[in-house]
Amino acid sequence: MRQLSELDASFLYLESETTPMHIGGIYLFDASQRATPLAFSTFVAYLRSRLHVVPVFRQRLKEIPLRLSRPYWIDDPDFSIERHLAYVNLGEYGRKSSLMALASKILEEPLKRDRPLWHITFVDGFRLNDLDDGAEGFALIVKLHHAAIDAFSGEEIIGKLLEYTPEPRAITPPRAWQPRPEPSSERVVLQAGANMLRTPLQLTSLAASAAQATARGLIQKQLRKLPLPLFSAPHSPFNRQITANRQIIAASVALPRLKTVKASLGDVTLNDVVLGLCAETLRRYLTAEGANNRKSLVAMTPISVRSNSLRRATGNQMSAMLLDLATDEPNPAQRIRRIHWNAVASEPYREAIAADRLTELLPSTMLALSARLYSELQIAQRYQPVFNLPITNVPGPQVPLYLQGARLVQQYNTAPLFDSMGLVIVAVSYEGKLTLNFTTCPDVVANGESLQAHVDESLHAIEEAVHRLGTEATHDSPTSASSTQTLTDDAMTALEGILRKALNRFRA
Repeated sequence: MRQLSELDASFLYLESETTPMHIGGIYLFDASQRATPLAFSTFVAYLRSRLHVVPVFRQRLKEIPLRLSRPYWIDDPDFSIERHLAYVNLGEYGRKSSLMALASKILEEPLKRDRPLWHITFVDGFRLNDLDDGAEGFALIVKLHHAAIDAFSGEEIIGKLLEYTPEPRAITPPRAWQPRPEPSSERVVLQAGANMLRTPLQLTSLAASAAQATARGLIQKQLRKLPLPLFSAPHSPFNRQITANRQIIAASVALPRLKTVKASLGDVTLNDVVLGLCAETLRRYLTAEGANNRKSLVAMTPISVRSNSLRRATGNQMSAMLLDLATDEPNPAQRIRRIHWNAVASEPYREAIAADRLTELLPSTMLALSARLYSELQIAQRYQPVFNLPITNVPGPQVPLYLQGARLVQQYNTAPLFDSMGLVIVAVSYEGKLTLNFTTCPDVVANGESLQAHVDESLHAIEEAVHRLGTEATHDSPTSASSTQTLTDDAMTALEGILRKALNRFRA
């Protein structure tokens, strides 16, 4: 048995009928170089032969009675690949618009909990452009639950399943697999009890780590910077109660253009430029919709900590940061420099406690309850939201990928929405292109299709602003930097207060 982390489990407890918590992917393949179209049966045989590279594909959840502890991943003794696959032929409707509409409907449906938490729909009869003589291809619509992966490990899984050469890999018989026996309910309860007994020691260890972080002056350093308090993000059209409806909008730009902007601005990162592109796009959308732009939007930006603590192949290994997008800055080139300044200002503190350790201090059931109360009490609407939207930037491979000789030409990625958060952006780079993927609730985000045009307009505006800015003072700090904070700031400050009160009582 492998127990879910608190962070992984929180995505299970956050799920509801209107908020399925899976990560989605739409992968478009050009099969014109194959001698024959790729048959669905061939794809099934290929995937069956590759199941061993992704163990979580054959593992399901084992819940703990009364939720005494977090669920476990166990081998599914009834695993059948057919339960995770579907076939659709678009026929005469094999256009991109039809594919995206189909994907939106499929991604609205939560994954079934009685089996491994993934599903793939094979879409046949698809043409890569809207012309009748367009190149023939196929598409895959993939759903993977956020409890099993994050956006970064999701890209790794797809990379393992696909091929790096146009020559098709020989489809071999699947490796022998014998599921481990399902643990009895008695063993699971005993294991949960043992975990509960270990919890006080675990909390003591975490409190000591937190105290050590305080002793290093990290919290004091943040307090001197006057960090952005919670519930101070502005009201925006994105932060309203969502429904189950979903819409997927995407726009691609050439990666070299973004790299040129980075080089011209000097001491900024490519991620800063991507965030700047998102910020300009959002600013233009809000302006077009007549929304108030006077206060800057705040984004939650997940950060992979895999390079620092690679402990497992899947699951969520993330930290996160609240970042002021400086959308109140009219100059899009200066805005990128301010975004960089905002991000760098919180860098030391971001390493204090990663998100997986924070959620050990705050149990997943409490996280879920807090999120539900945040929604049911309509805090984002009545007061102010914690942040306006999540933005994730996932670096992808810059070399072409293939599936049995069919080349992957485009991918679109989606992330789950949750209550009071009607828009999320996932930026993914692949083969010299960056694609901004907007997952929206169309009942909250009106005219979401306009985001696609705003992306191209925004990049042009950034390039023109960079050209006007010239090379003068490109390495100077912004004259007015916005504040920023990590998601752990308030938890750590509260913990510091508890420790201080405990010490005062002890002295008394």
